[in-house]
Amino acid sequence: MSILSITFHTIESQLNNWDHFTKNELETIIDTLPVEKYILSEVETEMLTEGKNTNLLLVFENSKKRMEFSETELPNIAEKIAAQFGDTVMIFKTELNPLKQKN
Repeated sequence: MSILSITFHTIESQLNNWDHFTKNELETIIDTLPVEKYILSEVETEMLTEGKNTNLLLVFENSKKRMEFSETELPNIAEKIAAQFGDTVMIFKTELNPLKQKN
């Protein structure tokens, strides 16, 4: 198992547009991704006082599939978001490498 966390930070003035994009485009994109499982979440944190974070947690069969996704699919997603939102939505990619897990 290999996990990738993608956080999208949206500035306050784009929240309505981002919510519309998430429901109408991002969810459709996610449904076609070559992943075993995913979770799309709104992030609640005391550290964030402006804007909003949305997180996409992707579970891949192995690290090779995660790498392939990072090299091909993620740039396409980022390009679509940049075309619509410019620099008002920032994307943060985090690779999670499990040290221990319970089945």
